[in-house]
Amino acid sequence: MNPIDRIINTLSPSWALKRQAARQKLSILNSGYSNHGANTTKKSMLGWNYFSRSPDEDITKNLNILRQRSRDLYMGGAALATGALKTARTNVVGTGLRLKPSLDAAFLNLSEAEEVELKASIEREFALWSESLDCDSMRMNNFFELQQIAFMSQLMSGDCFAMLPVTPRKHAVYDLRVRLVEADRCCNPGQDSSINPNGKDIRGGVEMDADGAVVAYWFAKNYPQVFMTADKQEWVRIEAFGEESGRRNVLHLMESERPEQRRGVPLLAPVIESLKKLGQYTEAELMAALVSGMFTVFIKTNTPENGPIGQSIPMEDLIDEQDEGSYELGNGSIVGLAPNESVETANPGRPNTAFDGFVTAILRQVGSALEIPYELLVKNFTSSYSASRAALLEAWKMFRMRRVWLANDFCQPIYEEWFTEAVAKGRIPAYGFFDNPLIRKAYTRAEWHGPAQGQIDPLKEVNAAKIRVEEGFSTRERETSELTGGSFEANLRQRMREERMRREAGLSDEGGENKNANNNKNILEPETDDE
Repeated sequence: MNPIDRIINTLSPSWALKRQAARQKLSILNSGYSNHGANTTKKSMLGWNYFSRSPDEDITKNLNILRQRSRDLYMGGAALATGALKTARTNVVGTGLRLKPSLDAAFLNLSEAEEVELKASIEREFALWSESLDCDSMRMNNFFELQQIAFMSQLMSGDCFAMLPVTPRKHAVYDLRVRLVEADRCCNPGQDSSINPNGKDIRGGVEMDADGAVVAYWFAKNYPQVFMTADKQEWVRIEAFGEESGRRNVLHLMESERPEQRRGVPLLAPVIESLKKLGQYTEAELMAALVSGMFTVFIKTNTPENGPIGQSIPMEDLIDEQDEGSYELGNGSIVGLAPNESVETANPGRPNTAFDGFVTAILRQVGSALEIPYELLVKNFTSSYSASRAALLEAWKMFRMRRVWLANDFCQPIYEEWFTEAVAKGRIPAYGFFDNPLIRKAYTRAEWHGPAQGQIDPLKEVNAAKIRVEEGFSTRERETSELTGGSFEANLRQRMREERMRREAGLSDEGGENKNANNNKNILEPETDDE
């Protein structure tokens, strides 16, 4: 007790007691976030009890249910879920990400002619492998179709695995194969979600060492959800990297949202509940509108011996003809009632005029969580040019990010494995490839181009691209890829052939470069909502 409190305590004990009570109240007052988001005393926060745990506890243990529900929504539980995943797949992968070799010619001391020749040779050899079904271990898809499957599986299940076995085949030039494995098959031996009894840190089928690095994956030989099989369930341990070569044996395609996360989360996970309820609500509205649209006449009679007038639904059209106690409605049907029976129905009030506005509000929230704007989510571009273009630009931020991720985690590692085999077999000359990691990196540099972004006004897009090239903000190769998904070099070679053919045929040049120069005027002016 300080001197002032001692004096007050002597002169006025009641005053001293009030001072002490005030100190205690001050000590329990909220401060900082405890008065807002972390408050536990407000009535609005009393029922909000959430205890976040490790990624393994929060994610891995709940993955099985999340996967099953995500797939159910995709397979018919909610049409919007199917559309969202397919929209992402089509815009990110499309017909497949195409290889564009990007050698470090300066580091490799290659002349311009040597660089062009080597790039053409690489593209030719890679097409031989990637466009063949032999690249697939199942011999069902080429490399570009495998990209679509892997990406869709990752979106739907949270992650997808790709193994890279070397399997010689008759008449096949290359032995590298890609084997896709669905997420469910990567699980703990015995499907135990905790630390394995043998002492290894295995959760969700992913084994880590003492330093927290992934060292192996455990895969079930049979699909875990399939019980009608005579084969005993067994697990195979596959090392993530070759012990001697350091080669990647397994590619794990997943998007991490937390540090130390071992397994991926389905894209639909945050909106599963909203989509399910929206699907149920849509079905209820559809059924109510259907019932409201049926014109059915009910006949009441007090003379049962005469029987009802007319007929009800024909026997062959009844849905449940075995249940005599049920009444079925039909288009223009007549149903006879027993004596003293009557039909009372509530006015369904359908179609519901508020249905579209309510659903639109929910879809905007769902689209925000999925990073797909409402306009693209439902393919509804009825607003202004500026608003529609802004929606596309916003969506393509996500599409490009996922495209780079797919190229880095799937396409590039597989390309490097293929390139290594091509060099080892002498089909591609790459001096010093196995001697120096820098040389190996210089040879395997590559770009991966996918489908181009859609254009609302092609003329404005082309003129803007032309100005970017002329001002040095971009290159013809980049703009060609962005606008059409093609290659400037390939276009140039084709144009040279076409122009030569036109001259030989005696046709005049009608496509001069400056013909449309006046079209550049006013292309940067702001758009109005009337467009």
